[in-house]
Amino acid sequence: MEILADSNFWYVASFVIFAGIIFKFGIPALNKLLDGRIEEIKKDLKEAENLRVEAQEMLAQYQRKHRDAVQEAEKILANAKENAQQFKEQAEAELEDLMTRREQQLQERLQRMEQNAVNDIQAYAAELAINAAKQIVVEKLDKKVSGKLVDDSIASIENNIH
Repeated sequence: MEILADSNFWYVASFVIFAGIIFKFGIPALNKLLDGRIEEIKKDLKEAENLRVEAQEMLAQYQRKHRDAVQEAEKILANAKENAQQFKEQAEAELEDLMTRREQQLQERLQRMEQNAVNDIQAYAAELAINAAKQIVVEKLDKKVSGKLVDDSIASIENNIH
């Protein structure tokens, strides 16, 4: 009985009993706890994999949308350039038409002004000629010649009436 009185024996016995209880009850509980944690980690990994796949799909979708948006922007830009070119050409044509019409109007105005000047000069020349003729007639015509002209005019009236 000396063994029962030895404290080392009781330390070893209590350790063995404690280890047996731990082994009997603790290991299955620990295994169950670890298995639950493993399942939770597997579930998290699966969810992470699903999220990664979703993220890749979303990335591909956004890349397609970006590519489509870039293509649409290029089409819009090309269309805008084409419209700008058409507007430029149309504006140039309209400007050319306007310049042609203005030039034609100016030429017509110059011709009218020239014709008016010619008419004014002719009228002035005719007026000068009439005044000069009047003056010459008044200076050269005396009473004797004027009486003879009046008599001739009267005689010619009689001949013209019949």
